[in-house]
Amino acid sequence: MSDILLEVNGLKKYFPIKTGLFSKTVGNVKAVDDVTFKIKRGETLGLVGESGCGKTTVGRALLRLIEPTAGEVIFDGKNITDMPLKELKQYRKQMQIIFQDPYSSLNPRITVGGMLTEILKFHEIAEGDAAEKRVEQLLDTVGLRKIYARRYPHEFSGGQRQRIGIARALSVEPKFIVCDEPVSALDVSIQSQIINLLQDLQKDFGITYLFISHDLSVVEHISDRVCVMYLGQLVEIADSKELYKNPKHPYTQALLSAVPIPDPKNKSKRIILKGDVPSPANVPTGCYFHPRCPKVFGDCPTIHPVLGGNEEHRQSCLLYPESYPKSIKAA
Repeated sequence: MSDILLEVNGLKKYFPIKTGLFSKTVGNVKAVDDVTFKIKRGETLGLVGESGCGKTTVGRALLRLIEPTAGEVIFDGKNITDMPLKELKQYRKQMQIIFQDPYSSLNPRITVGGMLTEILKFHEIAEGDAAEKRVEQLLDTVGLRKIYARRYPHEFSGGQRQRIGIARALSVEPKFIVCDEPVSALDVSIQSQIINLLQDLQKDFGITYLFISHDLSVVEHISDRVCVMYLGQLVEIADSKELYKNPKHPYTQALLSAVPIPDPKNKSKRIILKGDVPSPANVPTGCYFHPRCPKVFGDCPTIHPVLGGNEEHRQSCLLYPESYPKSIKAA
């Protein structure tokens, strides 16, 4: 059995821009543009970046909640990108998602017990009394009382609703869960409870996570490795400790400089990026980050960098010779 559970190669998701009476396609929004990474069994891979960089689109494309434009997703040795929906149903049991909004992702017209029972029946896991016992076990696992099965989503707090979302993801005993900013809508004290719960579940059940967030402090705490994303592309991938100690890409350095330090005596120098994030419908030439980069130089507007370096730390920046395309020599 391979150590790699999920392998993503050249993943793209373009949304067409249509105009006119006949809806002619005049361009594309490049939400995800040639993303490649791997996730090992039992690890947590963090995915960070500014709002609108394509993090959520990556997570949903992996599960085929939205169909990728190009690329391939290999899960447990099987390419699921072009898999028929009937066959994909079996893999949906192994790949789940926890949504960002713990309220809108729950059906307000169905009780918690009814919702979980419906999932168990659909995937032919349990019915009747066995399903009821399974629901009670799930609620207990995520720290909720058994009687909550008879309540509706509006009767719970935000933290409790997110626990219900986690129980829903666990109901089919998945190997892999996409955590799409699961704590961003919660109070700080509740965030820590949910993070600890996710870590405990990983230890108990050996679950693999893709943890999507814009909160770098949370990502540092929970992730084994971290991917940094900018304008639909990965710009840096490294071990969590290595990335936070030695960020190489100027964008990563700017993000980390904005993380608050809980010590008034230890002040970090904030890196202020100029301008706004370019539109993914009209990306810059060369390096996508060059219009805002404080370290921009001659090749940046014309040469598009690739992820270079070793397996432990890779970056997409022309400050490093290994990030030049093979057909072009470093200046």
